[in-house]
Amino acid sequence: MLPLPATPDSASAGDGVQPVVKWLGRVDYEPTWRAMQHFTDERGPDTPDEIWLLEHPPVFTLGMNADPAHLLAPGDIPVVQIDRGGQVTYHGPGQLVVYPLIDLRRAGLGVRDLVTALEKSVIDYAGTLGIYAETKPRAPGVYVHGRKLASIGIRVRRGASYHGLALNVNLDLAPFSRINPCGYQGLEMTRLVDFDGPDDVRSVGDSFAPWLLARLQ
Repeated sequence: MLPLPATPDSASAGDGVQPVVKWLGRVDYEPTWRAMQHFTDERGPDTPDEIWLLEHPPVFTLGMNADPAHLLAPGDIPVVQIDRGGQVTYHGPGQLVVYPLIDLRRAGLGVRDLVTALEKSVIDYAGTLGIYAETKPRAPGVYVHGRKLASIGIRVRRGASYHGLALNVNLDLAPFSRINPCGYQGLEMTRLVDFDGPDDVRSVGDSFAPWLLARLQ
């Protein structure tokens, strides 16, 4: 379990038990996806929620209804068809991936509430770095000067969520040129380091987690 800094002053205390936050390191995509499915299928009404923080080796993922035409030239990077919403995206070293495994019914959250919590937590955290980030109508994720900093794609099964958020920290952006990111031709991506932000994924995870926990209250 991650040693977390104090919860941000702006957070409400809430009455529920906070999710357990785990740092998994750099782990392969497909086994992690299957582990999320297994956790979701096996959890009971009293199973504590968890938030997994990690990195993946290079991989392109296609959502359930993704148009393969958005996968332009994958080359030697593996492609995995998965069960989240959304189109195609890229994961790789230097990107913080956040998987909130939340019993939404127990938490009193809808799907839109979870997406909003993910987006706002990135905006909150970026603000502490002096980076002004924002959302766009009908385009989930977080943007800085029109370039995408964080992508979101979730799945809800049995009233619980998995998949989640990818926050670009210090990853190589070149593979995004092999796809139409999130289904948008010409969409430019960006990273925290492009705005003099931190370059270490683990430290970003340590600093970001309290902001997400606060938004999930």
